Parts: sequence; C-alpha cells; structure tokens
Amino acid sequence: MVHALEHLVVRHTHRLPSPTGPAGDGAAATRRFDAALMTAGFKLSGELVERLSGLAGPTVVRTAVRTLATVRELVGDHVRHNVYFVDFPDNVPDTLDFWRECVAEALADDATRARTVEQLSAGVLDLLTLPSYGRYRHTYEEMLAVHDELIAAAGDRLTVLHLGADADTEVTALYLALAGSTTPLGEEHLRDLAALAGPCADGPQPETITVRESRAVVNHARLRVGAAPLLDTVTDVLRLACALAEGDVTLREPTRFRALSRPHRRALLAGLDAVVAASPAKLSDVSAHREAWKRLGERLHPHEYPHWPHAAEVFAVARGERRAPSFDSRMEELLARGDVAGAADLLASHAPGRLFRALDRLLRVAADAKEREAVLAAVERAAPEVAGRVVLSVREHVRNRAGGGDARRVFVNRAGAAWVADDTRPPLEDADRERLVALLDAETRRRLPSPRRLLIDPDVLDVALPLSGRAASAGLGVLPRGSVSPVEGELLRFFTYWREARRTTDLDLSALVLDAAYGTVTWLSYTALTDVEGRHSGDITEAPDGASEFIDLRLGAVRGTFVVPQVYVYSGEGFDEVAEGFFGFMLRDSEQRGRPFEPRTVRMKSDLRGPGKAALPLAFRRDDEGRWHAHWLHLYLRGAPSANRVEGHRVTIAVLMRALFDRTYLTVRHLVSLMEESGAETTLWDGRTVPDGPVTYIGLERPDGLAPGSRIFTPENLRDLLPA
Repeated sequence: MVHALEHLVVRHTHRLPSPTGPAGDGAAATRRFDAALMTAGFKLSGELVERLSGLAGPTVVRTAVRTLATVRELVGDHVRHNVYFVDFPDNVPDTLDFWRECVAEALADDATRARTVEQLSAGVLDLLTLPSYGRYRHTYEEMLAVHDELIAAAGDRLTVLHLGADADTEVTALYLALAGSTTPLGEEHLRDLAALAGPCADGPQPETITVRESRAVVNHARLRVGAAPLLDTVTDVLRLACALAEGDVTLREPTRFRALSRPHRRALLAGLDAVVAASPAKLSDVSAHREAWKRLGERLHPHEYPHWPHAAEVFAVARGERRAPSFDSRMEELLARGDVAGAADLLASHAPGRLFRALDRLLRVAADAKEREAVLAAVERAAPEVAGRVVLSVREHVRNRAGGGDARRVFVNRAGAAWVADDTRPPLEDADRERLVALLDAETRRRLPSPRRLLIDPDVLDVALPLSGRAASAGLGVLPRGSVSPVEGELLRFFTYWREARRTTDLDLSALVLDAAYGTVTWLSYTALTDVEGRHSGDITEAPDGASEFIDLRLGAVRGTFVVPQVYVYSGEGFDEVAEGFFGFMLRDSEQRGRPFEPRTVRMKSDLRGPGKAALPLAFRRDDEGRWHAHWLHLYLRGAPSANRVEGHRVTIAVLMRALFDRTYLTVRHLVSLMEESGAETTLWDGRTVPDGPVTYIGLERPDGLAPGSRIFTPENLRDLLPA
C-alpha cells in the first residue's frame, strides 16, 4: 500500500515520505537522483538529501525511480513530444507555401494524384487527403538530433521536494486533508480520495466531512471495510448508492443503478430509515432528485423490509404519494404572497446556506427599505451557521454587484462550461452592499486563525481563493480561476498533448491576440503558422500513440494587449473521452535553445478534462507598464460538433474576455488584510532568507529552512486557509 500511494503524497504535497531501508553510503546515488530531478525542474531539499545519503545505494535508486516517474508525469515529461516541423521554432514555412508543398507532393504521388486533381478542379481541397499533411515525417529521435541542449538559466523553474514523515503518516494526513476539505474537490482529487479512503477507512477520520460528494466517497470505503456509513441527510444515502454503482456522486449526471447485494441494500435502507426517523423534515430533500430516487427504489425493494417504515416514506415522496415540500418550494410560496421577510426568516431558521445563496434575489424583490432590513437582519442571524466558503462566495458576489452600464454576466457551471449574458438585474443599494461587506468581513475575520507572524510571498497575494476545487484543473503550477500571476521571460511557449482512446482524434492548439478593446489583432493556428508574434509547430491530425502541438511567442513582439491560448476539438473524441490530454506553457530566455519541450522551463501543466469543444485554460494580459500577467480561466466553450477553429470563435472569446476582466475575484490579499486587522505581523518574503522561529507562510512554493512548528500554505493546500 505504501509505495502504491506514495505518488499521491508527492503530487499533492511536494513531500517525499521518509524513505526506509538499510543504512549505508547513499551519497553518490543521491547526487545522481538530484541531478536527474533537476532535468525535470525539481530538486531535493537539504533535509531530504541528508536522509537519502544515509541509506544504502539500492534503496536510494528504488526511491529515485518511483519519484522521477511521478514528477515527470506532473510536468508532462512522461510522454514524447514530437513536432511536425522538425526544427521548430526555426524554419517554419509560410502557411500557403506549406500547403502548396503538400499539394505538390500529392501530385507527384501516383496513389493520390487523381484524387488531388479532382479536388483542385472542383476548387475545394481537403488538406486531410494529402499524404504529407498532419502526420509526423520524422521520428522523435530524429527531431532530438537537430536541437541543441538546453542552456540552463536563472529563471528556470525549480520545485523543491521536501522530506516528509513516514509513509503511513503522510498517507493518513493527505486522506484527512482531502476528506475534511471544506471546499468541493475536483474530479481528479475525488478519485485520489477514493484511492486513499480504502486503506484509511478504519483509521483516523476527519472531525467533520462537510462536502457531501467527499462523504459519499468515504462512505463507500467504509462499507467495504464493514464500518457504518456517515449519513445525516437522505441525499447522503443517494450519493452513496451512486458510488456503489460507480456513478456520479455529484449527482450532475444520472446514474444507472445496478442490482445491489443484500448487505448493501440493508445498509442503504437502514440509513434512510434512521435519517428520516430522526428528522422527518429531511424528506423535503427528496423532490430535488425525484427521478433518481424512483430508479433506486426499483433496486432496493423497500417493501421487503417493513421494519424500516421511514425508508419507505422516501420513495412515497418520490412517487408523489406523499407531500413533503422543500424549503425552496416553501420559500417560493411565501414570495408569491409577497412575504419577503417570512421567506428570509424561514431560510435563516432552517437553511441558512440557502438564505445566503438566495440573498441577491431577496434584496431585489423586497418592496421597500423595511423588507430589505428584514432580509439583512436574517443574514446577520444566520451568518455564524453558514460555511466559510459560502460566506466568502457571497462576499465576492456582493463586490461585483455595483451594477450600472452595459454589464455582462459570466456563467460557469461546475464542469467549467462558460457562457455570457446581459446582466439585466438592477444594482443592489449601495448602503445594503456596504452593510453586507462589513458583516461578511467581520464573520470571516472571527473565524480566521490569528497567526502572530505571517511570512508572505508577494506573488501569492493575487491568487484567487479556492472557493471550489472545480475552479482549477489538476496539474503542476495550476492556480484557481480568477488568479493573476506575473510572467517573466522573453519567449512564451504553449503546448498541448493528447492521445486518442478509441477513434482518430484531431485537437488543434491556437492563440488569439486581442487589442485593448478586445478586437482581433492576429492569431496563430494551423491556418496561420507564422506571424510577427511567433510560430506554430504544425498541425497533427491523429494521435494513436500521442501527439503534441506548440506555439512559440516573443512577448516583446506581441502587438496586442491580450494573448488567449485555446485548444479545439476539430474531430474525434472530446476532452472527456481522450485517453490523455493536457495543456501547459513554458518560459525561456532568448538565448535558450533546447528541445521544443524542456520540462525545467514548464511553468504550468494542466489536464484537459471538461465539456464542450474549446478549452481556454488561461489568458495573458500586458499591463500599462508593459509587464505580462497570466489570468487563470479553466473554461470550456460548447463550440460546434466538429471543425472548430479559432477564426469561428473570435467574437465569442472577445465577449467572454471582456466580461471576465470586468469581474473582481477575492484573493489571498483579502484574507491577509483581515488577519493583519486582527493583529498579525506581516513580512514579505524576499525569496532568499527565512526568519528565525515558526511562522505562518503563504506562498507559491514552500521555502527550504522554515523553522519547525511553521504552518505552510501553498497552492497545493491553500483550501486549508479558508475558514471553516
């Protein structure tokens, strides 16, 4: 179990569980291990070097093999990144010249001449029918042979791997952190929690598991080891049933329930009976997932268990044989009668989280200042009972509700699909907004820890608070949606990699350049291989063994204000269907040559897993002083069923960018300011020296040498900084 889960600890925490084995002189093997790590942009901490050096050489080698595999996958170096044009970014031809060359080769080939002549006569040419288009014309080794070794530069990424505790302790700590997270986990983190929950189900548990889908994953593991599941709502039981059927515990997608074993049927029905017996009002939750309950009832056969009568009531509500109005329906009845104060009071007393989510609407439909006062008073009463991330989410919402002008709303669902619409809502009253801001800040400040000494990496201040794990993709160097981070380097290189699962798949990497008014300046794609800004590595149209595309940009030559990289599904499998798919970017100095893909220059690599046919991982913006910043998006657009390309999405992306850049996100800066108001002493880290004594450190990377007892928050565990 230890070695099987060690890679999860390294990936999530950048700590290597303390290696064990016979003592010996492992110094030489450790130096080789460190050198190999540095080629991938990683390095051993001083403590880890000391620990490994005291072990026998074979133990160090085995540890190195496992760890190198993990970090290479983290950065995207576990696959071979070939390019269509062998010496990219040099000698990339003009697009039309390249197409003419492909046509000439097709005409010279007896097998394709007739078909090509026929297409040319008709005036429409399908590039995919040309034998030299879209397929590698050289091997990976031949491509490497034409590229020089990368020249190391001071700006290359160097991620430090730190020494952890023993493997069991590290695995348990990671399990407790994921299971006890107060923010919903992303899809990959949920899978990791499932892998950890089995071995950890009969060990230490979080004090509370507030995120319901996380609870479902843990409950599934508890059932497997014979422990009682943790259930306090009927929906907990439904999610557990989905987990048992290997379905969607988030309840976004319908689950096909299979025949259940008798022990599982008994566990689910007994859980339902206990929940409803303790609180009959919880039957009101059934109507939200009525159809799912009907399908589950066909598998559970509750009529066979008359000794659990309360469980049968759940299915009676689902079939409409018993009425159990939800809080939402009761609120709607009150609002239909014009009783805004009554609706607010109902939610404050029984569903404070729903009150916060309905707050904007209640203030808008309030008839006068008296009713608005009643709503705000209900919010004040309910605030201590509301989850911290909900308090912060409403704070961010209120901040963006000044209204006025031709405001646009950006909608992003839980899967990352985005769309824009006119904001037709009237603005909230300034006095109400100010009162809410003060109330929400006071509530957040009350819950935050009171560290005496804060050590802050300035680059982390503009990182958006991770109010949902779904606001970021899994990967390396990934920040939550809405984050802003500086970009320092002369050459910016995007890359995407995909490997098809069952059918031929063509993904296309593109980059759109927009001016300050969001007008199109130019783009780079397979239809525009070269421009002043940079070069495209060439179109690859199939990936049975994996394929890569790159775009090289000289930031100093960019004529616009925004650069928006995108990945399109041109044909074949979608982002959720390919065997593997990811996007990232590298930064290099002008004198650095090297291969098209150099892992130590990778600043970010994120998985491509989402709905739609167009992925927008992030955008780059140049400020008034000429400095570039990355703005993190993690969005997906619906697109067309096939043949998507940047030319057809320019207007949509411009509208989306305008709406997104008009929005303000809550960042780490907000929490730091609240802790300072509570008396915390803040020091900005200079990147070199760390203070004596324990501190609370918040930054993008953990410094080496922090004193024992320090609390450390980096993007990997930034969710733990949010108040409960």
